[in-house]
Amino acid sequence: MTKPAAPKRHLPTSPFKAPVTRAPEQFAIGDQVTHDVHGLGRVVGIEDGIAALVDFGSAQMRILSPYAKMTKL
Repeated sequence: MTKPAAPKRHLPTSPFKAPVTRAPEQFAIGDQVTHDVHGLGRVVGIEDGIAALVDFGSAQMRILSPYAKMTKL
């Protein structure tokens, strides 16, 4: 298995605009979410800025921040 390539850094002298970095999503207990691997779930716990505990029905998973594969519905 190979690791994904690191993002290229933006040079300050570049004539092109810097890529916009997305702010990490904030989740609250009770939010419905979808995960690219695990599917639909509901947030049942939060660890401030570290992880979210999500119940996907068949299992509870601890999803670490920055929540790249998880979105709020």
